[in-house]
Amino acid sequence: MRRSLSLLTLLSIFLTLFVVGCASQDYVRQQIEPLNDRISKLEARVSALEAKMAELGNSVDQAKKQAMEAKALAEEAMKLSKECCGKADTSAAERAEAAAKRAEAAAEKAKKAFELEQKK
Repeated sequence: MRRSLSLLTLLSIFLTLFVVGCASQDYVRQQIEPLNDRISKLEARVSALEAKMAELGNSVDQAKKQAMEAKALAEEAMKLSKECCGKADTSAAERAEAAAKRAEAAAEKAKKAFELEQKK
């Protein structure tokens, strides 16, 4: 009798542990569902940020291109102004210098636009 009682007690303990220790699929689903929602939101946010970074990369490339063009114009204007100064054509030299200043201003503007894009 004592043996059957201890066997019955042992069996009830194992049965209780087995029933209580198992997680149901619904419980697991309830626990994972908020995480899935958060992950989906984060994935959408990452995609939006990647798209914005690609857009900024394009505008930075455009600003660099404009700066290079402005630099080339400034160098050409400086070269023309030096040639004109040697010929004593002061009005041509003044126009070349003005063009050089405009080119430098454009280069500065492109540089500022590039820096603003970097800060964003």
